Amino acid sequence: MLAAYAARLSPDDPLAGLEVGSVPDPEPPEGWTVVTVRAAALNHHDLWSLRGVGLPADRLPMILGCDAAGVDADGNEVVVHAVIADTDAGGGDETADPRRSLLSEVHPGTLAERVAVPRRNLVPKAPELSWAEAASLPTAWLTAYRMLFVKAGVRPGDRVLVQGAGGGVSSAALALGAAAGLRMWATSREEERRARAVELGAEAAYPPGARLPERVDAVLETVGSATWDHSLKALRPGGTVVVAGATSGHEVVTDLRRVFFLQLSVVGSTMGTRRELVALQHFLVASGVRPLVDSTYVLADARDAFERLASGEAFGKVVVEP
Repeated sequence: MLAAYAARLSPDDPLAGLEVGSVPDPEPPEGWTVVTVRAAALNHHDLWSLRGVGLPADRLPMILGCDAAGVDADGNEVVVHAVIADTDAGGGDETADPRRSLLSEVHPGTLAERVAVPRRNLVPKAPELSWAEAASLPTAWLTAYRMLFVKAGVRPGDRVLVQGAGGGVSSAALALGAAAGLRMWATSREEERRARAVELGAEAAYPPGARLPERVDAVLETVGSATWDHSLKALRPGGTVVVAGATSGHEVVTDLRRVFFLQLSVVGSTMGTRRELVALQHFLVASGVRPLVDSTYVLADARDAFERLASGEAFGKVVVEP
């Protein structure tokens, strides 16, 4: 079958190790099944894998991709939950399993004509969603859903700041939050991305570090060191910053006096559960919100899709359709 895979690792030039070619068909172990992929979405996780972050050389070649929607062996339309984990080891939450992984880290990923996954990782696809929309959910949209509705503790009418408008998680959070009655604000260095954030549902968008009209109830942080100080200063007393990424760097300096004196909460968040993926689809169907798809490519042109993602110019998801 055809697949896009990491053949080599290159910290400085990740696309140098990307190849598209023929690989053996998946052979599912007991408890697993094979899904025929109709659409797969790219994530920055794929670029990090090509750099060797979370993917050691001894696992190469590795088919890339965390996200997919397709048809299972019984002909059912499904979305693939990307977290490979033991729910019991996580105390009922598979994202808390210390040995969890994502597809394409230990097990071959979704950028292929077919992918093997545990049967419990299959979620019925809502018929109202297109293949590209459904494939966009398991990483970015599920992460945003969990950050907002599970970790941030916000309610309709609350103010939420999203740092770094334009990324997959940030775009999803703006659309989901606006649909849920939250007052969503965003930041971005680029005027065009600030305008797009408003189109997605933000009340307003500001340059990074800008003084806001009011302090917010929660901040969704995926940028890291470049915005961290602003995130804490933007919170009202008792507010919460939810962290799910650090694209600009993971090392920060924090004035702990601000944290304890203002009783701020710093909460980590990673991916989401299978149950939350089901709930996310219900929310999209009920609200009419749909994932923003930046562009689609056929699998044979996966390198072009990766170049689009790596350019930083995509707004929304980059999708590959085998």
